Amino acid sequence: MPAHTETLAHAHAGVALPEGGPALPSRVSWGAVLAGGVIAAAIAAMLNILGAAIGAATVDAAGRATPDAASLGIGAVAWLVVASTIALAVGGYTAARLSGSADGTDGVLHGLAVWAIAFLVSATLLGNLVAGAVSTAASTASSIAGSAASGVGSAVSAVAGQASPEALLQRAQDTLLGTGNDPAAMTTEQRGTEIASLLTRRAANGAFTDEERTRLNALVAAQSNIPAEEAARRVQSVEEQAQRTAAEAAQQAREAADATARATSIGGFGAFAALLLGAVAAVFGARRGTRDWVAVRAEAPGMAPRVS
Repeated sequence: MPAHTETLAHAHAGVALPEGGPALPSRVSWGAVLAGGVIAAAIAAMLNILGAAIGAATVDAAGRATPDAASLGIGAVAWLVVASTIALAVGGYTAARLSGSADGTDGVLHGLAVWAIAFLVSATLLGNLVAGAVSTAASTASSIAGSAASGVGSAVSAVAGQASPEALLQRAQDTLLGTGNDPAAMTTEQRGTEIASLLTRRAANGAFTDEERTRLNALVAAQSNIPAEEAARRVQSVEEQAQRTAAEAAQQAREAADATARATSIGGFGAFAALLLGAVAAVFGARRGTRDWVAVRAEAPGMAPRVS
């Protein structure tokens, strides 16, 4: 019996090799693993392209029969799980078959190696896409900021050339003299400036004080030449509308946060399911692709071992 066959037979029989004896040869075939990984990636890409085409075919903007975003997201995750499962099953089968190993454990490990390589390649490609998107966004933001800074500089230069310190001082004095005086004696510009100031404080503080509300009513009455009661109703209407707008904005923000959380949760569970089922599929495919156990028979002198 040849030396390597005897070593293999001892290993299968559970006989410990003597210290210093020949080491078992490596039984990993990286060529088979890479081939299985490439085939799995190609099949996954093909199936995902098909899934994208099917998803696009469901969009009917003219007939307003397009599925909502949640349905499309769930469908995309389900398709991703199915596509990765099929691709990794074929990739595991290919790797185990091409490895030439007749050991079931070796075949399973080749299938898991294909699964790990496919996961790393997918994570790398996804990271590159995210990094590219972030880089593009940063470049765009930098360009916009540069343009804005240039525009601001030009505007400041123009204003600085036209406004003298005396004119600025006179405008400030006119505004200060109008604030707190009788609204009927103020100019339209002065009343408008004080109304804007009161509204700004309302937006910052969330509500008017009694003094601010009374002052705003008087300013609006003088500005629009209407009775004080009508001015008070207008101010109250504007405040109620602002409160409704703020409440609607807060509700929309909460709904958007909930939708983002749900989408993130669905995506995370989908990715985990794809990884788990992909590993199971790779192991199953590798078990199916592992060659039968090597049967060594010395039927005749010099006869080569027969592989079943």
